Amino acid sequence: MTDEVPERLPCNIDELRTLFLFEKLSDEQLQWLCDRGAVQRYDAGLVFSEGEEATCFFVLLEGTIALSRLVGADDIETTRTDQRGAYAGAWRAFLREDDVGRGYNASMRAITPARFFTLSADDFTELMRQWFPMALHLLEGLFYGSQRTQEVIGQRERLLALGSLSAGLTHELNNPAAAAVRATASLRDRVAGMRHKLAKIAGGKWDRAMLATLIEQQERAVEQLAKAPELTPLDAADREDELTEWLDAHGVTSGYAIAPTFVQAGIDGDWLDRVVEISGPEMLDGSLQWLYYTLESETLMSEIEDSTTRISTLVSAAKQYSQMDRAPYQVLDIHELLDSTLVMLTGKVADGVHVVKDYDRSLPDVPVYGAELNQVWTNLIDNALQAMDGNGTLTIRTQHVEDNAIVEIADTGPGIPAENLRRIFEPFFTTKPVGQGTGLGLDISWRIIVNRHHGDLSVESEPGRTVFRVCLPLAGAT
Repeated sequence: MTDEVPERLPCNIDELRTLFLFEKLSDEQLQWLCDRGAVQRYDAGLVFSEGEEATCFFVLLEGTIALSRLVGADDIETTRTDQRGAYAGAWRAFLREDDVGRGYNASMRAITPARFFTLSADDFTELMRQWFPMALHLLEGLFYGSQRTQEVIGQRERLLALGSLSAGLTHELNNPAAAAVRATASLRDRVAGMRHKLAKIAGGKWDRAMLATLIEQQERAVEQLAKAPELTPLDAADREDELTEWLDAHGVTSGYAIAPTFVQAGIDGDWLDRVVEISGPEMLDGSLQWLYYTLESETLMSEIEDSTTRISTLVSAAKQYSQMDRAPYQVLDIHELLDSTLVMLTGKVADGVHVVKDYDRSLPDVPVYGAELNQVWTNLIDNALQAMDGNGTLTIRTQHVEDNAIVEIADTGPGIPAENLRRIFEPFFTTKPVGQGTGLGLDISWRIIVNRHHGDLSVESEPGRTVFRVCLPLAGAT
């Protein structure tokens, strides 16, 4: 509260009676208010600050006041009024301090010189408990009931999100795992076949120099496989037909089966002619079968490597997303958190959705609660994907603006109706059909950004463009 001592004025019960807040009170009650409270005059300026100990209940008698909340380093005005009887300050003093805290939940300024009726928080609590016991029970029931409901449904919301992410992650892990299992089984067959063909080659009419030359050709084939350009389906089919004809003409067994692998490695008729020169017609079939098994083995090993790498990437993303084994509050790269969330939501990104990442890589790391921030990204991205219903563009943009990190999540869905836009962050408000939303996803996100990180969460929407904008102070939640 301001250090300047406000001017004290006489308290008149007739004036108090004209206020909507006190109009039903008896003369005895009004006199009690005058005896316990005071009328005070404040010059234009700060009356009390957010976070200070809430010691007084203020009722406006004359003048204009404004209430504001801190959002990061900015003081955002939330209300401005000149209505007589408007109240602020310790109006929740009758609730338990553990539940509402001791401080003012906003700042109040007198825009013009103003007069207030003031009552201490202790006297206001006594008033509520003695004069309005039933109303007190109703208000406590409303406050605590709403609080408990919000906690329960909030937990349910988080569990539903976790279940959805777990199902998506399981699906994403299953695909590369199944591919690795199939490739391993095929690789076992190819290696066995390669051993068999090598035994035949070794038992044939080969000298050491010829075998060494064939092995050198095998190494070249492996190198060529790694560098071979990717062909269109039509070009690949034409080359497979040409190689099949060459193989059939040279008496190679199952030429139609091995031709696709040779084409994938960039092998053509000229390359095979060199194999004929090395092995001779009698050993050509065994030599080409051996080279085929070699190339197949390399291809399968690459497939296993890709699959296991994908599994490792998913596990790493899940660990990053959950912030497992990490301190709750630490300096993190926002882009890593966004990327891990996108990986976790891969199963929800339909084929018709184009994801655009417009990252400002000059953005420094930010002190944040990583796991909680990932919950915000999950809610915002999931909502955007649902809004687009399988078709559209999801844009995730980061910017460095002054002392803040800005993250924008935009979609090309139908937009949020104007009548819903102002209520979008209210608890339990949802535009989704019954059973598909609890109305707490955006409320939880707002609380995490504003209350937890001292940032800001806002939204702009029109048909074809909805943007949720998160502002995080680079100094952290100080």
